[in-house]
Amino acid sequence: MAGGHAAPGRELRREPRLNPTGVRVGIDLGGTKLLAVALDDAGEVVGIRKAPVPAAGDRFADALAAVTSDLGGGPVAAVGIGMPGMVEGGRLVFSPHQPGLVGIDVGREVAARLPPTRVWVGNDADCAGWAEHAAGGPPDLVMVTLGTGIGGALIAGGRLQTGAHGFAGEIGHMVVAAGGPLCACGQRGCWEQLASGAALGRLGRRRAEEGRAPALVAAAGAPGRVRGEHVTAAAAAGDPDAVETMVEYARWLALGLANLTNVLDPQTVVIGGGLAEAGEVLMSPLRAAFAGLVEGFAHRRRLDVVAARLGERAGATGAALLAGDGPA
Repeated sequence: MAGGHAAPGRELRREPRLNPTGVRVGIDLGGTKLLAVALDDAGEVVGIRKAPVPAAGDRFADALAAVTSDLGGGPVAAVGIGMPGMVEGGRLVFSPHQPGLVGIDVGREVAARLPPTRVWVGNDADCAGWAEHAAGGPPDLVMVTLGTGIGGALIAGGRLQTGAHGFAGEIGHMVVAAGGPLCACGQRGCWEQLASGAALGRLGRRRAEEGRAPALVAAAGAPGRVRGEHVTAAAAAGDPDAVETMVEYARWLALGLANLTNVLDPQTVVIGGGLAEAGEVLMSPLRAAFAGLVEGFAHRRRLDVVAARLGERAGATGAALLAGDGPA
């Protein structure tokens, strides 16, 4: 059967657990890339796939069903799909990064292409946050996923908070620079325009085009081809221009984290998405900037900023868990 996001105004109250009902597949759809995992009865990853996100249309559901069958080795117990944007009733109702999928009942379309299988569809960052909580995270955390945009999940008292309409956690669209860069959502100065993984690439390209980052140009082949991974690799190697770029990026990231912390008072802020793989080259300047921006940092009992335990697999893993244990 096809399922959807948690009902408006409700929390996902179920404690993290593993429901041994067979292989479950989780699919994390980003702005450009797809990552899928298969979990066995014990919750261990037994398969993983990465691929470009298929184009919208009939072949989109075909591709997701094929990935599911391939990973599961045949029929699976449940499928979870995490999508970037505002999800309601299994449909993406708004998404700056996947506008071609808006309005499509993805859960129903994928379920129609599989043997009788539970298909659950929700927000991708909610999936990542739930996975981190289930993997031993604290009962009060904020999950921030860095990719093409910025996604977020809010866990309070061990419960996933989805808000009055199921749309809580759209943190990438906080405005942190009034009149700043135009965002795909239509606003200006959104946090994700200045602190997403894509934003790191833009900072690197700007420095390269200004002639301030020869190592980045050498790695990318041209100033306009510099990407975030070039910046992180060069910073890890100690290149001063790349390190300076990372410090500038960390300040923007820390600004949004401080705003969220001042409002929500989490025990832990978890950084996920592909950029979390950068390790201390990102986390060190991020923690330093964060400590200087959040209110009363020295007076808080505990406030950790950590990289996701599950790395880039968090979203897909959470989707699989929610498909098996989450709401119908």
